[in-house]
Amino acid sequence: MRLFPPPARSIASGRQRGFTLMELLVVMTIIALLSTIGIVGYRHSMKLSKESVLKENLFQLRHSLEQFHADRGRYPSALAQLRDKGYLREIPKDPMTNSNETWRIEMESADPDQPEAEAGIFNVRSGSQDISEDQVPYSDW
Repeated sequence: MRLFPPPARSIASGRQRGFTLMELLVVMTIIALLSTIGIVGYRHSMKLSKESVLKENLFQLRHSLEQFHADRGRYPSALAQLRDKGYLREIPKDPMTNSNETWRIEMESADPDQPEAEAGIFNVRSGSQDISEDQVPYSDW
């Protein structure tokens, strides 16, 4: 009475145990599909996080511009003045362009009562030409 099967004679019979080519191809295909889905999801979440950072940076810049205007009665002529006067620690980076030099600034219109007065920055927008998830260009935010 035997409890265990006899040991496999793979070498003697000429057949070795292992995976067939078809099994390996199926496994590799499944791995490729899963990694593709993961990469697409990762890129989508990265874009959404950059959009959130852009919204916050624009809010902080615009809020600082309004604080500067409320304190001094005029808008700054350059974004660097917000940093120099202590309204911001640093000019934030535009996450879409990864630079703090690409902000699109909008200057206020000239005052007809004071034509010699220096125009100031009253709004800031992103310098990116890309389009958001909502199909609105970042430069229109």
